[in-house]
Amino acid sequence: MSDALLRDALHTVVAGGDLDRDTSRRVMDMVMEGAATPAQMGALLTALRAKGETVDELTGMVESMRDHATQVRLDVDAVDTCGTGGDRAGTFNISTLAALVVAGAGCPVAKHGNRAASSRCGSADVLEALGVAITLPPEGVARCVAEAGIGFMFAPAFHPAMRHVAPVRRELGFRTVFNVLGPLANPARVRHQAIGVADASLALRMAQVLQRIGHRHALVFSGPGGVDELGVGG
Repeated sequence: MSDALLRDALHTVVAGGDLDRDTSRRVMDMVMEGAATPAQMGALLTALRAKGETVDELTGMVESMRDHATQVRLDVDAVDTCGTGGDRAGTFNISTLAALVVAGAGCPVAKHGNRAASSRCGSADVLEALGVAITLPPEGVARCVAEAGIGFMFAPAFHPAMRHVAPVRRELGFRTVFNVLGPLANPARVRHQAIGVADASLALRMAQVLQRIGHRHALVFSGPGGVDELGVGG
């Protein structure tokens, strides 16, 4: 894929312009395949954050992420519960407890998550503390969903292409488009999902992206004070 494509895309977003869906997908393909330099990735993530990501950009990029993910094939229609993180609220992990309740009520859950970023603990931290094996292969996750009603997909294990951008994200230290893309890129391609959003301005855009990638039911919410959880106040 041509480096000129990425350079043109960078010029567009740095100037405050928007990328179309196809260009966004191709640019993310370059990132996922390690064809973009750290400087290019940093510039892209910073410019997108500064101008705000559009529905077309998010859709194209998450399509690329899903294409590069290790897919989990399920025999049931499952649900996922997750959040974008990045709210710096220091809350404990709620989405995993919600997933366990949902599974206990009889609804299959394919939980996609990671370790803590801005919270006290992430989904992987909670499940690991409970003695759950968090690095099962796709077949193991599918078996858990079929037999126990819930399975967990540890994001780094199912999105190996993210290794190319992980160091850049750590160095930047602020929320990037990947905080938004992660919850949208479930490796089991669930069609039912509850997503908490730290930035309320993203909620409608995320809902529109979910619709575009084939979701049947979705609940996207932002809690009081800009936390990615449902709350009873404010």
